[in-house]
Amino acid sequence: MERHRIKNADEFDELVNVLASAVGSLTNPFKLSKTFQSVKKKAVSANTIKKYIDYLEDAFLISKAIRYNLKGKRYIGSPAKFYFEDIGLRNARLDFRQSEENRLMENILYNELRYRGFRVAIGVVDAYEKDSAGKNVKKQYEIDFIATKGPQKFYLQSAFAMNSPAKADQERKSLRRIPDSFQKFIVVQENRRPRPDDDGFITVGIRQFLTGPDILR
Repeated sequence: MERHRIKNADEFDELVNVLASAVGSLTNPFKLSKTFQSVKKKAVSANTIKKYIDYLEDAFLISKAIRYNLKGKRYIGSPAKFYFEDIGLRNARLDFRQSEENRLMENILYNELRYRGFRVAIGVVDAYEKDSAGKNVKKQYEIDFIATKGPQKFYLQSAFAMNSPAKADQERKSLRRIPDSFQKFIVVQENRRPRPDDDGFITVGIRQFLTGPDILR
């Protein structure tokens, strides 16, 4: 704040809180500006919010993950997801009030991939499927992370829990739409050694993933 001579300290602080609360959610400066207007009852322009986000990235407090369309083979600049470089600072910032384990696990997985030297993006796959009336409708599926390093590429879903067949199918459905054969992982919260399923997708526990440096190889 001193370096950039930020005068509206309250707005800046509030933005940090909003980003901390929305870890892993798609957003952009325009949406955040609308949030300030509707929820916080404050008028903060999208340009100001973009500058504030740039300052936070420059200070290594947050990191932006942009989306990549796998079929169109192009990056999508907005909306994007923001993750905290340090989960402890994020939790402390919110006074440890919001400890959603699924969001925290996703953030931890993102940080771990970057720590291991991967470039990380959010995957998007467009597909046409028939609706209840038999018409072809366009659907968009999301892959939590595309991790690339040189010739290496991996796809990862941060599933937290797959406690029902419907939830398991939901996580696999996005991976099935990927138009290539690079290795695909589903990371869950429970302790689980890496094991491939009938689709060839490897399900692994977050602890085993974090402590197994040879899993991505």
